[in-house]
Amino acid sequence: MKKNIAILATNGFEESELASPKAYLEEQGWNADIISLKSGTIKAWKDGNWSNEYDVDVVLDQANEADYDALVLPGGVINPDLLRREEAAVNFVRSFFESKKPVAAICHGPQILVDADVLEGRKVTSFFSVKNDLKNAGAQWEDSEVVVDNGLVTSRNPNDLPAFNKKMVEEIKEGIHERQRA
Repeated sequence: MKKNIAILATNGFEESELASPKAYLEEQGWNADIISLKSGTIKAWKDGNWSNEYDVDVVLDQANEADYDALVLPGGVINPDLLRREEAAVNFVRSFFESKKPVAAICHGPQILVDADVLEGRKVTSFFSVKNDLKNAGAQWEDSEVVVDNGLVTSRNPNDLPAFNKKMVEEIKEGIHERQRA
């Protein structure tokens, strides 16, 4: 069954954390739209420098959670910090939890989950430097390659992408997760 997946990102996303999940989703025969704050392109971050530009498929103010089966949140230091400043981005993220749909966030990507207020009592992992932010938001943080909690998939860094991609697809195939919550 064909699935539509939203990838929410803006300038400064960690390139591998968008490119690898997007390619893996498309290998399943699914559509993976890059959703961002503005039209045009967004610029990746790789090895401490700016990298390639990626086309934005849908502008956030025109995106509707109902059109998607799941959400992917790439990391990078800059990307999640810029997104969490935007109420529309925070609301878009929260809407996936309210609809009980799978959400996958890697590295610094889980930071926006703090602002979406969806971490209370959830098991997660992330890049180590945001561990305390997630714990202060009520999450149970663990240092694992990938953590799955009722439709929420999280990983620590680009080294975890193979496990992250596999679990992300498993959760998306399962569909609605009744215990996913906002």
